[in-house]
Amino acid sequence: MKLTPNNLSSLAWDKSDGLIPCIVQDARSAQVLMQGYMNQAALAHTLETKQVTFFSRSKQRLWTKGETSGNTLDLIDISADCDADSILVLAHANGPTCHTGSTSCWSHSDVSDFSFLAELENVLASRKGADVDSSYTASLYQKGIKRIAQKVGEEGVETALAATVADLDELKNESADLMYHLIVLLQASGLSLSDTINVLKQRHRK
Repeated sequence: MKLTPNNLSSLAWDKSDGLIPCIVQDARSAQVLMQGYMNQAALAHTLETKQVTFFSRSKQRLWTKGETSGNTLDLIDISADCDADSILVLAHANGPTCHTGSTSCWSHSDVSDFSFLAELENVLASRKGADVDSSYTASLYQKGIKRIAQKVGEEGVETALAATVADLDELKNESADLMYHLIVLLQASGLSLSDTINVLKQRHRK
């Protein structure tokens, strides 16, 4: 159930003394970032401000994530499960979510493949404007879209050739090169993998 200011009372607040567990997930990578608890006031404040807010059981008050550290969580979507007794938040994280400085409170767990792609995209985006001698990626950005697009074409051909001769190891390596250069091209064009994925979602719904 998608949550709005008009249906908050429909949640199962009585099951756990007015507090409902809330899992926060990164809207881009799908990585689970943290768990907190919301009461009805915290949920209402989250919906109103678009900043993820919890009820702190230790402080006994509303607590907006990042109010001290600055590592806030921008609300993208919020919903309840089928029993209306747990909440799932999709958010964009402004900095590390965990108080230890890690991206996630489950920092020792393996990230999913898509989560890794999101991390890689962030790293590649951070190379924009960097010293061209510091990394190959920075030098690609400096050469411009025409050169990056040329590299995508070259890697695409090499990927196809590896497939035609059934060289699976080479196919894996060339497809990795192709994906890397494609992400750089998207970033240089002001786009991201999410833009591409949204097109695929729209096609899938048809």
